[in-house]
Amino acid sequence: MEPRLKYWAEAPELIKAFVALNDTIEGSGLDKTLMHLVKLRASQINGCAFCIDMHTREARADGETEQRLYLVSAWHDSFLYSDRERAALQWTEALTRLADHAPDDALFAATQAQFPGEEIVKLTAIITMINTWNRLSVAFRAVHAAPRPEAA
Repeated sequence: MEPRLKYWAEAPELIKAFVALNDTIEGSGLDKTLMHLVKLRASQINGCAFCIDMHTREARADGETEQRLYLVSAWHDSFLYSDRERAALQWTEALTRLADHAPDDALFAATQAQFPGEEIVKLTAIITMINTWNRLSVAFRAVHAAPRPEAA
């Protein structure tokens, strides 16, 4: 598979601005584990192979378990996620699937119960950012990393 366009090279100043925003959001103080789960779930919904590959690798490097990564697409039916993670995943799905229906007041209240005040803004920002990266990567067919050769 070949990329359609190397968007990083075509619009470097714009992409630098996205990276700067991304760095600010990632440094906002939300738990890294939570951010990995959110980025992975949105990327799954959006069908972004590049981001799914990258975020599972990053999550594993930061200590996330294989089982939790495998089950994030079925988090509704797993006991492995905390109430806070479940609220974040539900909010992620709602914001990533805006075309289906906007989040209602009950979902907002449930999310806000786990992410009060500034935290819900931070969570929404990370969801918005990963959806931006997904759309760029899917539109221009970013190619994920090749498998690493097995150690002897």
